[in-house]
Amino acid sequence: MPDPFSGRRDGALDSPRPIVPTPATMAGDLRGRRVLVGLPGHGWRGDLRADEKVVQGSRTYVPVMPESEWYRAEAERTEVFAALVPVERVWVEELGFPGTTTPGAKVNQLVSLDEPPRRPPVSAIDADTLTGRRVTQILDDGDERRDLRAVTESHVSDDGIVSVRVAQELDWYRWGWSGKLPRTLEVPAHLVWVE
Repeated sequence: MPDPFSGRRDGALDSPRPIVPTPATMAGDLRGRRVLVGLPGHGWRGDLRADEKVVQGSRTYVPVMPESEWYRAEAERTEVFAALVPVERVWVEELGFPGTTTPGAKVNQLVSLDEPPRRPPVSAIDADTLTGRRVTQILDDGDERRDLRAVTESHVSDDGIVSVRVAQELDWYRWGWSGKLPRTLEVPAHLVWVE
């Protein structure tokens, strides 16, 4: 019988690739990319999306908007406000290399304030909370399914497996602006990682 906390008999699966912030000055196309904005030594803000860089005079800016607004603009083909942030204050969320973090590693370690912190993935089983968090699902073939949000905490499914319900991010945000409940998928918790 499978372990209800893992849903499987064999060893642990590999964790998904970690999120590694990269300066926007070193990134290519920015349209639709997840970004962080801020100032070294001051602080960082995430859950944002970018559009392509624009040049005004001698300065380069990145149009940045809350992720929810980006999804609404894309889904409803409407214009939304985007703040123009100097390119040197924008960092793009890139995917790091597999195995560069230790699964279950302590997340709140001391970091440098010179750049946004790197976030190692945390197994849903080890996470404090899940609802509303960005998550990655590890598929049977080891591929990663991203742009998901957890819509529940861990729970025991009808099959007796500890699971988490997830939704596509577009559906998660549509739920907020339209009230339409998202379609969800129940996934064994050992296959879900908080980004």
